[in-house]
Amino acid sequence: MKNERNNGRREFLKATGKAGLVAGLAATVLPSWAGDLAASADSYAGVAEEIPYTQQPLLYKYDALEPVIDAMTMDIHYNKHAAAYTKNLGDATTAEGVNTGSTSLVALLGKISKYSAKMRNNGGGHYNHEFFWKSMKAPVEGNAPQSSIQKAMIKDFGSVEAFKTQFTDAGKNRFGSGWAWLVMTADKKLVTVSTPNQDNPLMDISELKGTPLLGLDVWEHAYYLKYQNRRPDYINAWWKLVNWEVVQQRFAKALL
Repeated sequence: MKNERNNGRREFLKATGKAGLVAGLAATVLPSWAGDLAASADSYAGVAEEIPYTQQPLLYKYDALEPVIDAMTMDIHYNKHAAAYTKNLGDATTAEGVNTGSTSLVALLGKISKYSAKMRNNGGGHYNHEFFWKSMKAPVEGNAPQSSIQKAMIKDFGSVEAFKTQFTDAGKNRFGSGWAWLVMTADKKLVTVSTPNQDNPLMDISELKGTPLLGLDVWEHAYYLKYQNRRPDYINAWWKLVNWEVVQQRFAKALL
């Protein structure tokens, strides 16, 4: 009987010791994990391109991208669709108490799961369009990347043409509305990915996270007036518009 009591006492002490160890971990290790997760949400701050919360003036006229993108599409796209995202983002940040003076849009997107669907849709919509406008310039025949990003594409995709094929497939195979992206991952590798609606790779809810270098809008409003349902034709023509100098600058910054 005495031995049974002693055995019971030993088992109790083992159990309580384990419980104490777990409690100790919760008090020390788990907060550090939480800190790492919080830090990861801001990991692209200073690396990804920052976008102001307000709509910026276009750097070219509405007809500057013709014949690839017509002036009417650019006018409607910029003044109606994109302007609405900006306005609704402002409404959302006010309603949800976001201090836009101290919280960058990149940081906000990195924690977008904490906010409403309105914030997610319009924060992404505003960022994506501002990013998109700067990714384009007047059409150039034989337009192609140069410098270090070209070398990185050859390294990670096998060739520039292989990259373009993957990117094109990401855009044309996106079901419904969304975006195609060239992204640099945390391990400094170039990959292509597609996101639905107005999501982007900066968001903590994104399936693949990374620093966007190039993005293509494949919502119908971006091309329907000229191309109707011929999304692949739009994408193939769009390569003439890519501002590779801007993409190169984003790439160089993401390497830091």
